[in-house]
Amino acid sequence: MTAQKPQIRLNVLARDLENARQIVEATEGNVWIGLMVKSYPSVEAAVAAVRRYQAAQIPVSVGLGAGDPSQWEKVAEVAVQTQPEHVNQVFPAAGYTLARLRQLGNDRTVVNALVTPSGTPGQVIVSTGPRSQAYREAISCDAACAMLAEIGVPSIKIYPVGGEQKLDEVAALVRAAVRQQIRMVEPTGGLDVHKISKVVEVCLENGAEQVVPHVYTAIVDKATGLTRLDDIREIMRVLA
Repeated sequence: MTAQKPQIRLNVLARDLENARQIVEATEGNVWIGLMVKSYPSVEAAVAAVRRYQAAQIPVSVGLGAGDPSQWEKVAEVAVQTQPEHVNQVFPAAGYTLARLRQLGNDRTVVNALVTPSGTPGQVIVSTGPRSQAYREAISCDAACAMLAEIGVPSIKIYPVGGEQKLDEVAALVRAAVRQQIRMVEPTGGLDVHKISKVVEVCLENGAEQVVPHVYTAIVDKATGLTRLDDIREIMRVLA
């Protein structure tokens, strides 16, 4: 690949602060550490966890947890209280979350909006909220990206990409995002050390200025719960 490393930022899990520190070092800071609100019993507990990581200078991505749309409001509240580097949000709630952060004078936190592949290149499903997910009606990628662009959401997340199974759909979404001046694309779901390179390459080849691939349980050691540093280093090598 010919991409420069600053164009690519990983989004991965960490078992604890030490694991997170090691990941940040291995990626030279080109990473967001995902903390999933679903893993915490309350907003207060999730806020406390995010603040512990922030106090240790760990760049945090607040997430839903397995894309669970029922967590959207919890995500928004945690984001407002902690103002992390990055927030994962369902499409219907992305504008709400961004607006609450902007009310605080925060134009730094990156908020994404989650869309789902439809099975047809050039179309995505934006009904990714807890109620709207019952309606699997696709719209054009251009319409989806235009709706985000007009309210200032800077990033679009597509899940699940299934490794290389949906490359044509990823490519079409990226082209639409570029047309609507959305500069960041976040492919996730089914990525691992072996599949990540091609997906990122497709994003860059189709004009994405920044790509944030999410690689979660595929690189987590099941016995220890630690994200494997050897896998992190290998991902950085293949994406260099």
